[in-house]
Formats: sequence, C-alpha cells, structure tokens
Amino acid sequence: MAAGWARAESTVTKVFLAAVFAVGLVAQFVKPVGDALQDKVYLGGALLTVVGYVLYAEVQRLNAAHAERRESEEALGLMVQRLDRQVEDLKGMLRLRAGQMVKPTDLKDEFKRALESGQAVQLWAMGFTGETFVDQVKNTLQDLSENSRRTVKLRVLVPDFSKEIEIPGQIGSDGKVGDAPHFRDHLRRQILGYESSLRFHIERMADARRGSLSVEFRALHMSPSLKLYFINDGDNDVVYEGIYDKLDLHPNPWNTAAADRLLDLMGYDSLLTRWSPDDGDHARTIIRRRRELFETFWEAAHKLVSIPRVPVPPDIA
Repeated sequence: MAAGWARAESTVTKVFLAAVFAVGLVAQFVKPVGDALQDKVYLGGALLTVVGYVLYAEVQRLNAAHAERRESEEALGLMVQRLDRQVEDLKGMLRLRAGQMVKPTDLKDEFKRALESGQAVQLWAMGFTGETFVDQVKNTLQDLSENSRRTVKLRVLVPDFSKEIEIPGQIGSDGKVGDAPHFRDHLRRQILGYESSLRFHIERMADARRGSLSVEFRALHMSPSLKLYFINDGDNDVVYEGIYDKLDLHPNPWNTAAADRLLDLMGYDSLLTRWSPDDGDHARTIIRRRRELFETFWEAAHKLVSIPRVPVPPDIA
C-alpha cells in the first residue's frame, strides 16, 4: 500500500490542484458558483492546508534525496579507496610475477601480510645461520595487531656445524680448503642465540594477546648453498629461493698463521626468486618440489645441541 501510494501521490496531488484551480476559475466568471464559494472560509483554509502539506512533503522528499545522495557519495568514496589499495597490491604482485627479484631484507612485508591476514601461519626457512630470517620475523612479531586466535609456527633448518665441514672453512697455505672448528663453534653459538631470541617472543605474544607462537630449529650435515623461505597463511603458499653467491676470505682470528684465511659465505644481499601459486602451473610445481625438499631435510635433521661457551676473539664477536 505504501509503495502504491508513493507512486500515485504525485498524480493525485496534481489532479486535486488542477480541480481547485478550475473551480476557482469558473467561480470568477460564473456568478452562481462564485456566490456559492464566497462564504466558504473554512474551505479556503483547508485548501491552504493541503497546499502546505504538499510543499512540506516535497521538502522532505528533497531532504531525503540529498541525504541518500550524500550516503551514496560516502560509500562510493570508500569503495574507490578500497579499489585503490587493491590496485596497488595487484601492481606489486604483478611486478613480482614479472620476474622482479627481491632481497632477503624485503621479506618483512610478506611476513607482515601473512601474519596479519592469516589465522594459522607457517614460516619456514633454510639457510646459513638463519640470521636474516630471524631479524625480519622478530621485527614483525613485535608489531602485530591483537589476535588471540592467531597461531604462528616457525621452522628453521641450518647446517650441522657440530661436525667437520669444508664450506664454510679455512684456506691453508697450500690453497686448499679444510675444516675450521673454532669458526664452526662460533656459528653454532650464533644459531643458538637466534633460536633463543625467537623463543623470547613466545611469552610476549601470549601476554599481548597477539596469538600463540612455536619455534623449532633443526640441524642437518650439509654445506649452506641454498636458501629457502616458505610462507603459508592457510590460503596462500609462497616460496622464495636463492643461493649464497658471494664468498668472503678474511683472517682467521683463531689461527696466527698468516696464510690461513677463513672461507665464509655471504648472503645478506643475495637476490631471491618469488614463486606463487598464482603464477601458473610451473610455479606450483616449483613450490611443491621445494616443499618436498624442505620436509625431507627437516625429517632427517635433528635438534640443536648446546655448546659450552668459550672466549671469542674480539674482532669476530
């Protein structure tokens, strides 16, 4: 009924006002009609009331239309802002899919996005000591928004420096590479420190209601040549991969022989390739194979073993 009256109101009002106008015009020229209406004061007041109601209804309709238009403009503005953000995100994804390489230090933004958008997030890393991964994750964990239902699972796979290894190692006077036990112990202490610094955030996250955190480091006897980073937030599975493509020869502080040099690996500025399921079948195949590789190594690896603290040369501490 309300909808029907809304559609018919304009027509009825126009017909009524036309009828009043016609009667008034006839009364002006037809004396009997004019005499009949001459003393109808209340009828004139009633007609004025009707006209006033029509004007009032029209003003209300205009106000409602203005308010509706303002709400529509505000909704449109919010939609435009949201579309702008989505376009920027899409541009970033397209740049990466076009083959752009990124540095390990740029992983923080990806970690942040996954940790803020996902309820169950897994971040895995395989590398030399895990330093870059730990630094990026720590800075992200302490800036997370409150979300008590968030669960974060961290896994870090590193070489087993409790056993002899040639790379990293030391170069002797004959130019051949060999094991550097003191340097290995130094690297083991570094890794244990990184693990401890991540575990420190377990209670901090729970106390701040930012979610639950689990941290696990494992070691496998291998030379660090490949670096892998896995990011899974339940809906998305992204892999970054690269290699340690820079060697550094520097003095061995544990050996006074001038000819002995440490053969170290540098990877803080190595470029990484990003693989996402949205990149196509080839990318999905790469992700699956890298995940299988990591999981196979992870199952074969063992937990870190603590090491007694020994004096560290000041120039490498």
